[in-house]
Amino acid sequence: MRQIKEIEGLKIGGHIINNKKYADDTVLTADSEEKLQELLNKVVEENKNKGLELNSKKTESMIITRKTSIPKCEIKIEENTIKQAISFKYLGTQITSDGRNHQEIKSRIYQAKASFQQMKSIMTNIKISIVVRKRLLETFIETVLLCDCEAWTIDERMKSSLEATEMWFLRRMMRIPWTAKKTNEEILTEAQTTRQLMTKIRKRQAKFVSHVIRRNQLEHLVTTGKFDGKRGRGRPREKMLDSLADWMSIEKPSEMIRKMSCRVGWRSLIAHASRHGT
Repeated sequence: MRQIKEIEGLKIGGHIINNKKYADDTVLTADSEEKLQELLNKVVEENKNKGLELNSKKTESMIITRKTSIPKCEIKIEENTIKQAISFKYLGTQITSDGRNHQEIKSRIYQAKASFQQMKSIMTNIKISIVVRKRLLETFIETVLLCDCEAWTIDERMKSSLEATEMWFLRRMMRIPWTAKKTNEEILTEAQTTRQLMTKIRKRQAKFVSHVIRRNQLEHLVTTGKFDGKRGRGRPREKMLDSLADWMSIEKPSEMIRKMSCRVGWRSLIAHASRHGT
């Protein structure tokens, strides 16, 4: 992999990022089909020099684009064209060709509901106090739902899905059918709680991003750096830093990044946003 260090890939904040490695999982990144093919050819060549072989059946390519119709990408390992995927799981997280988190969040919601169903006899047992069952929900169910939530960019559609899932858990724990026609506010009052799921997600994101910024490594560059080239047409997508700044009532993400340098002050801001955030 050291042999591809100087080959062009993605340029973010003036730095070239053409690969990402974790154990035996490797991703090559480039901003064009030609550059990606050049990277792959070099990796295949160096593999051969070391007596290794790249498995074309276990290698896939993917284009991340805002376009509704995904362009074709014919990347080859020698004479074999590798499969072009529209999504794949990398390190337990679903990566999709549209660059959004929708599929990942939907998958986490499905897994959390499945975990709830496995514990249904306990979670819906009215002989167990609601306080204990809420603690079980937080310990065994929400941990499944919120895995990797630190990296999510949550739009209004996904926010609604997550809040609906939160109420789905409470309604079943309280054994309240939809025919009862009780509002969410009435359910929350009976359960002696408030909406907390989005606040938990934002708190975890705020803590994680502050670690990334203070560490000042590759993750910092990817989070705050700018891509070379022109911005695409249409309204730009909301960034995680923008939504986090809005939650914390900070005018600009750049100002928020500056505040992260002080750990004590940052903890105070998170605590204040948890009580009063949007």
